[in-house]
Amino acid sequence: WDNEALKRIINYPGRGIGQTTLSRLETSAVNAGTTIWSVIQELPEKNPAGLNKGTITKLLKFAALINEFKENVSGTDAYESAMFIAEKTGIIKDLKNDKSTEGISRHDNIQELLNGIREFSLNAMEENRPAKLENFMEEVALLTDQDTEKEEDRDKVTLMTVHMAKGLEFKNVFVAGLEERLFPSAQAEERRSDEAMEEERRLFYVALTRAMENAWFSYANQRYRWGKLDFCTPSRFLLEMDKKFLEGMHDENDFQPDRSVRSRSSLADRGEFLLSEKKHFRRYINSNKADSPKSESINDDEFKGDDPDEVAEGMLVEHQRFGTGKVVKVEGTYPDKKAIVLFNNTGKKRLLLKFAKLKIKG
Repeated sequence: WDNEALKRIINYPGRGIGQTTLSRLETSAVNAGTTIWSVIQELPEKNPAGLNKGTITKLLKFAALINEFKENVSGTDAYESAMFIAEKTGIIKDLKNDKSTEGISRHDNIQELLNGIREFSLNAMEENRPAKLENFMEEVALLTDQDTEKEEDRDKVTLMTVHMAKGLEFKNVFVAGLEERLFPSAQAEERRSDEAMEEERRLFYVALTRAMENAWFSYANQRYRWGKLDFCTPSRFLLEMDKKFLEGMHDENDFQPDRSVRSRSSLADRGEFLLSEKKHFRRYINSNKADSPKSESINDDEFKGDDPDEVAEGMLVEHQRFGTGKVVKVEGTYPDKKAIVLFNNTGKKRLLLKFAKLKIKG
């Protein structure tokens, strides 16, 4: 119903709906005191814009697409809806085919957006909150409202892409996501050309030289890619730095880009780095060092869940965070198998079993 929003997406990806058609639709909407969407919905019975048959067909296909999305979002969670929209519109395919720097960046942005929606959906279902796409949009709107910047606020972090940082300098710079297939990007690897990889390497140099005093590098041991959990390998760019500036390096095998990683490496366990003004590459290790004595409390690594396929209705189970509870209902099949569990202390929760790590008690 929002004319400006509709004009932004009606011909993206390209559907053959040009500016002339949009101008006619908008004029018709203004004259009738209604919206462009209303004019489209009344086609072909009413055609105040004088559109030809081919154009009307394209507009009706667009309308059918939107109505299909409306039906889909009412019956699925936010992530499933978002993936359905991203694939059905052709946005993912369009961006994947765009090999320009901007296209690659937009493709990565869509992936991170979908990862964020996936995380929202899982958390909402685990906490028994509404997990529809509209709920995600409401949450994002609330977060955005809190981002109003005040000029007197000097203590802040500026978030930007490496491309946007060109020409700027900061006292401290944090470069996140230094992993193979992320930085350097998956597209650079797939193209298998020295030129593509050199462009990624140049971008890394740009990121590093934005720092006036300190540059921090970090990477994840694992992250979601297109909604699926993936194990990560540290970026080759860390290995390529001159060793005389590095301290405490582990085996170079930890950095092999083609090595399949299925468990955390000793280096990844400690994964945060600092390049100081003295040009020393230092590792900062948190209080739970890999070689320190085990804490008595149960952490994420020590709490092991049972096989999700063995979880059945009526069982007593234990969850690391929610405690002990009884399985009220089980639905679906792996990897989308879910369970509704009534916990003694926290009430009823709907959990996705492949992530919930439930321990069967009896």
